[in-house]
Amino acid sequence: LLSVNYAKDIGHWATSSTDVAACSVEPGNAADVGIILQILGSTETPFAVKGGGHATNPGFSSTSGVHIAMYRFSEVTYHADSQTVDIGPGLIWDDVYTALEPLGVNVVGGRVTGVGVAGFSLGGGYSWLSNQYGLTVDNIEAFELVLPNGTVTTVDSGTPDLFFSLKGGYNNFGIVTKFTMKTYPQGQVWGGLITFTADQLSKVNDATVNFSTNIVDPKAAIITTYNFLLGEPGVSQLIFYDAPTPPEGIFDDFLAIPFFTKDISTRSFLSLVQSSPANATSNTRAAFNTVSLLQYTPNIMKAIVNESIFWGTQLSLASATFISYDVEPFLPAIFQQGTDLTSAYPPSRAPTLLPLNVYFAWELPVFDALMRNATRLSAQQLTNVALAEGQDIADAALYGNYAIDGTPLERIFGNNLGTMKATKAKYDPDNVMGLTGGWKL
Repeated sequence: LLSVNYAKDIGHWATSSTDVAACSVEPGNAADVGIILQILGSTETPFAVKGGGHATNPGFSSTSGVHIAMYRFSEVTYHADSQTVDIGPGLIWDDVYTALEPLGVNVVGGRVTGVGVAGFSLGGGYSWLSNQYGLTVDNIEAFELVLPNGTVTTVDSGTPDLFFSLKGGYNNFGIVTKFTMKTYPQGQVWGGLITFTADQLSKVNDATVNFSTNIVDPKAAIITTYNFLLGEPGVSQLIFYDAPTPPEGIFDDFLAIPFFTKDISTRSFLSLVQSSPANATSNTRAAFNTVSLLQYTPNIMKAIVNESIFWGTQLSLASATFISYDVEPFLPAIFQQGTDLTSAYPPSRAPTLLPLNVYFAWELPVFDALMRNATRLSAQQLTNVALAEGQDIADAALYGNYAIDGTPLERIFGNNLGTMKATKAKYDPDNVMGLTGGWKL
């Protein structure tokens, strides 16, 4: 328990996601993983599988049993002939972008620093490049998968049931030891981070609604994050354009707002990803939750601001350090890179859903239940606001990488749930993967 490697193995971005495992193991290749799974299955030993360690649901990648840390799976191998890249599940996206940058290519991966490859990719994956190329699952050509019986296999279009279910189905079917993804040419990009203070929130609201409603350039994207920090609301505004300079007019509304800080430039893709302050709140307790919206309206934006102020104020005595709402507009085309037969998530490609991430951070374990319930209440309030203005989202699919534990599987996988359960029964008849955490079928 005093080992430095052990501490690294079980550690997570959110401290509330870390459990004290009986032991940890770092497999070095797929055959190692196969042996480990055979032992765990035969002894019915609870276990966890951790890639980058960015999960916020307790027990999803942690355990009091055997903790499998995938750090040694750190491959980034580019294949110029097929324009694909093999990526290890032990990496974070920063590592991948660092390796690919000198090659002038990129993948559809995470938008902010510190996010792991594995869970992000197995859950769906929303990227700065998604308006152009779809979700991450739409860009996976193959998986190397260790089945629960220890067999190492390649999963691609030749095994359509497993290929479909892995794209959004997380760790229900075995342990992925390699992702093979499409690559795309990548040059310099433009953008970065602007922060705004409380007196500018109405202008940010208007700019965000205008962008979401009227900007149709697939190279442009934003994340407008409403934060309550140190007793005050504010905004962290990430903006992105996939070229060295954006056309006039796309980001003018944001650039005209008086700012607190501004870090906007022509830069590498990696530099832009690392301009985000996502790691500033690491090593605290944390919970995510989500609402799926059809559109961002002025009424929704006002409600988000109100929620950030209400909960920021209410939870200040419960050791809350950070209350945050990520507004993430995308074009309708984001879901059109695949069909309903392409992947387990999203369960339907029409209409396009816009994920809103609710993120609360706090210090003391005694407030875990209170804080997690607060994210549920806040998500429900925003859902009610959207329903009241006519958005048909009562049963809309929720993004599993944002959804809080206890969310019904039907809300994530919809009508695909039956197909996924049949696939699991075929490849994991003894339910070995049921010994680990996550969105369990």
